[in-house]
Amino acid sequence: MSADSLMPEQPLKLLFVCTVNHMRSATAHEIYRDDPRFEVQSAGTSGLARQVLTPELLAWADAVVVMEKHHRQHIRKHFPEVYRQKRIVCLYLPDDYLYMEPQLVTALRERVEDVYRRGLLR
Repeated sequence: MSADSLMPEQPLKLLFVCTVNHMRSATAHEIYRDDPRFEVQSAGTSGLARQVLTPELLAWADAVVVMEKHHRQHIRKHFPEVYRQKRIVCLYLPDDYLYMEPQLVTALRERVEDVYRRGLLR
């Protein structure tokens, strides 16, 4: 066995994106912040977002997890180079929840774990 295979795998850097970074992406950030598989950040596409999506955040991420198709389209329009080069996965999760609402936590866990298991984040 090589020394490289003994090294722990680097955590996957996930950027969770929704519109205002108050409910969905903020909840995803909170529930995955201590998961050793990931380093996480979150942002919103709106200028009113708590953390506005920036080129620096997108460059930091190994994969971008958006909540709806229009978030992916925002990245395509405003950050076309990132759109072509970065893995972007949509969870198809509508803006129908409050921060840390149990149904939102369950939906996020199910969908993130599904795309992770399927290898869509690497």
